[in-house]
Amino acid sequence: MSHYNFKKITTVPPSKDFINIMLSKTQRKTPTVVHKRFKISRIRRFYMRKVKYTQQTIHDKLTAILTEFPKLEDLHPFYADLLNTLYNKDHYKLSLGQLNVARHLVDKVASDYTKLLKYGDSLYRCKQLKRAALGRMVTIMKKQGPPLKYLEDVRQHLSRLPSIDPNTRTLLLCGCPNAGKSSFINLITRADVEVQPYAFTTKSLYVGHTDYEYLRWQVIDTPGVLDRPFDEMNTIELQAITALAHIRAAVIFFLDVSEMCDMEIGQQLKIFESIKPLFVNKPLIVACNKTDVITLRELKEKSPEKFNLISALEEEKIPILEMSTLTQDGVMEVKKEACDRLLAQRVDLKMRTKKADSILNRVHVAMPALRDRKRRAPYIPEQVKKIKIMEEEGMVPSKRLERHLEEELMDDYSLDLNKNKDLANEEWKYDKIPHFWNGHNIADFIDPDIEKKLAKLEEEEDQREKEGYYELDYYESDDEMKEVHSLARKIREKIVINRINHTVDKPRKGNAVVPRASRPRERSVTRLKATFTDLGVDMTETEGCNFTRTSSLSRPAPKRFRSASATPRPRSLSTPRDEMGVKTPQEADKIKKRIRKAVHRSKNSVRGESDRHIFDLKPKHLLAGKGSLGSSNKR
Repeated sequence: MSHYNFKKITTVPPSKDFINIMLSKTQRKTPTVVHKRFKISRIRRFYMRKVKYTQQTIHDKLTAILTEFPKLEDLHPFYADLLNTLYNKDHYKLSLGQLNVARHLVDKVASDYTKLLKYGDSLYRCKQLKRAALGRMVTIMKKQGPPLKYLEDVRQHLSRLPSIDPNTRTLLLCGCPNAGKSSFINLITRADVEVQPYAFTTKSLYVGHTDYEYLRWQVIDTPGVLDRPFDEMNTIELQAITALAHIRAAVIFFLDVSEMCDMEIGQQLKIFESIKPLFVNKPLIVACNKTDVITLRELKEKSPEKFNLISALEEEKIPILEMSTLTQDGVMEVKKEACDRLLAQRVDLKMRTKKADSILNRVHVAMPALRDRKRRAPYIPEQVKKIKIMEEEGMVPSKRLERHLEEELMDDYSLDLNKNKDLANEEWKYDKIPHFWNGHNIADFIDPDIEKKLAKLEEEEDQREKEGYYELDYYESDDEMKEVHSLARKIREKIVINRINHTVDKPRKGNAVVPRASRPRERSVTRLKATFTDLGVDMTETEGCNFTRTSSLSRPAPKRFRSASATPRPRSLSTPRDEMGVKTPQEADKIKKRIRKAVHRSKNSVRGESDRHIFDLKPKHLLAGKGSLGSSNKR
């Protein structure tokens, strides 16, 4: 890529803004308070610091401008000539030179006044010396207004230049104005160059990128060139000449055979001859554009003189290709021919260098040894040859591809993947259930006698229904079976109810468990006996059983309240306590103090570094002292 990224050059401020930036930065970054009672050495340092800081700030800013702008000697010749064409390299160098001189003058002023400040004998004298130093620096920078404005214009124009790599694979489009160059670059790349039916629509270089042979190619569209000497060419035409002179690329010269560009073929060929020296050692192709209006064959019939001028180029071994950017006929052939020629030339140049020898030494090409001396030519079956000949003669229609059907049917086309299946029966191609499903043959899972077995089962089922096999009433036929079925039904219902209750009563994760005392009692001995009695169990002799005993809900009294007679001491005998639950007022005060301290700590712990806090609402340096008459200029 190019040596410089022009888009990263920082903005160059005008002289007025430049001065304001420097002085405001000095005011913000240096101390602002000085008094008569200070030692004279401290006063000198105070004003010397302001002078040195202003000088250093101006020095750094000018150095950044001089460093970021490219030097013509370090650039590729293409970019150097392009800058000279667009901006006049003499004016460019003078502007940078004036800024360099201004930088040295500012340094000299700061050095001189720093020496004078060392001998300042009062605050007033030191202040006046500082004021004089800053004033001279400002005067120097005011005189740099035109160079700064010029460099800002250059920076803006440089940032809009396309990123052209002079060393990569490049196709260069040139020719007379309105010959179809911009239409061609729009077709083969993703560039969006303006196309209009008049001359000099393209006024600068445009770049697009395309792919060919798995490589990235750069395509440059140049402005049109007229038939006149280089000295009389304008800036727009010189950009094309600069690209032709310095970029190693395949050149495609566009020739408008329809003469709709308001130039005859003879005039266009004169332009070709005038810039022909720039095509030396470069692959060259002449693209005859707008053949949708008139082809070369028609041109030969209508105007043999003009056709002879074009055919004279073939004698110089210059390939002539026909194309039309309107119908896109021949566009890809022109691109392919140009890319192949440039690729062959680049490979040939690399093979001539010394680097190729070092690479070839590391490459081993294996050649298979001959098994015998027989020559084995490629074999094509006779049947295939016959079919090919018949297709060429039209005796056998060539195979229609899906692409042909799609072009014919357009929107009505739909892809049919089943029509080419090779099956025993053509009707099987569109079966809803195919013979193979998920890689398995469906026939392997089907019993061949399944229909006979199904008919037999259906007959057996009809016989059972006729005999009343499913109408047998167990509940009326036998009392014992009736009781068993009733008990089973109740058990099933109870299981479902218990499962639902367990789900409802089970405490979920993260929820507090409800105390047992607050929930209604669900189990009791009476309910248990009634349930089992309904189920047919005799519960008359269960008075002394274990499940009839209930434990008291009241908790036993703590040991410290128990006396020898195991009777608890009444609560009235305990020590009286206040509302906070402490015995004495002294303990209550201690607890209140702890609470206040805890609340204060918690408030401070919430405060962070980002919380706004104004330590001094009325700072003295802003409010003390008298203001002078007139505008308050902090500088």
